[in-house]
Amino acid sequence: MTKQFVNCTPHDIKLNDGTIFAASGVVARVSASYTEFDENGICQQVFGDVTGLPEPKENTVYIVSALVLAATDRQDVVAPATGHPGCVRNEKGLIESVPGFVRK
Repeated sequence: MTKQFVNCTPHDIKLNDGTIFAASGVVARVSASYTEFDENGICQQVFGDVTGLPEPKENTVYIVSALVLAATDRQDVVAPATGHPGCVRNEKGLIESVPGFVRK
């Protein structure tokens, strides 16, 4: 059965085959808080809950950032495979497209 993909990142995701998943306007994020800076100017970032992720829906996969993927145990969530050797990069080394998605 074909799955519907909903891009919950703030930007379009392009696959190597040219498929583009347009940003849906719904952005899933992980909340964060920070400790005070120490005498060396270093603080600790503490991650909290995932916000903005829609409720599960049958035959729907949600595309999120790697940080959101790491913060949830949901099986209907994937992230772009930005660490995969099949990524296409431009002359500056920035990712232009990915070969697919990863899940936990």
